[in-house]
Amino acid sequence: MSNEVSRVLLIEDDASIAELQKDYLEINHIEAEIASDGLVGLNRALNESFDLIVIDIMLPSMDGFEICRRIREKKNIPLMIVSAKKEDIDKVRGLGLGADDYMTKPFSPSELVARVQAHIKRYQLLTKTDQVNDTIEIGQIRIDKSARRVFVLGEEIIFTTKEFDLLLFFMEHPNRVWMKEQLFRQVWDMDDLDSDIYTVVVHVGRIREKLKKGKLSEIPIETIWGSGYRFNT
Repeated sequence: MSNEVSRVLLIEDDASIAELQKDYLEINHIEAEIASDGLVGLNRALNESFDLIVIDIMLPSMDGFEICRRIREKKNIPLMIVSAKKEDIDKVRGLGLGADDYMTKPFSPSELVARVQAHIKRYQLLTKTDQVNDTIEIGQIRIDKSARRVFVLGEEIIFTTKEFDLLLFFMEHPNRVWMKEQLFRQVWDMDDLDSDIYTVVVHVGRIREKLKKGKLSEIPIETIWGSGYRFNT
C-alpha cells in the first residue's frame, strides 16, 4: 500500500464540528480539508483528488443528498454521510444515492476516524493496480476482480464501490446464510461500530435492482427471514 498521506474532504457548515473532525483526522495522519458550502464542496469533490469525502446533509447552497448523487455519477471513491437526521427514511435515501456509510450525530470523533480509516484502507486494497487478473463467475454473473467490473449476460453493469464489494463477497461465499451484522463487519471492514442494518439492506436492494435491469431471470440473493441473506448457486 502507498505510504502517501490520505486526503479527506469534510463538507460541513458547522465550523466547530468541522474543525474537531479535522483535528482528530490529522492527529491520525489523515490530511483533512473543509468546505462549508454545499456547492463549493461539490466542485472541490469533482475537481480535486480525495481518498474519501464526508458529507453533512443540511448545507448552504446544496444539500448533502444532492452532493452525494452528483459525486457518485462521476466518481467511485468512498462517501460517508453524517447528519443529525435520524429517521430511517433519510438513512435509506442517503445509502440509496450511493453513500457507503451513514453516521448519525452526535458521534465520537474517534468513531469517525475509525470508519474513515476502514473505508480508505479497504478502497486502496481493492483498487491496487498490481493485482493479478482474476475473475469469478457464477451462473450468468461474471466479475473481473482486478478491473472491478461486473458482467451480466455478457453486458457490463456499473456498481458503486460497496455494491461491488458486497456482490463479490456473496459470490466468493455462496450457499451460506450471512446475517446483516456479519456482512457489515466483513464488507465494511468494521467491528460493530454501531453498525446499522440499513446500510446492508439498502446495498442488497440496489444490487438486486441492477441485476434485474441486466435482465437476469432469477436473482440469486435470497432473503432468509430472521437470519439474513444467501447467495444461491
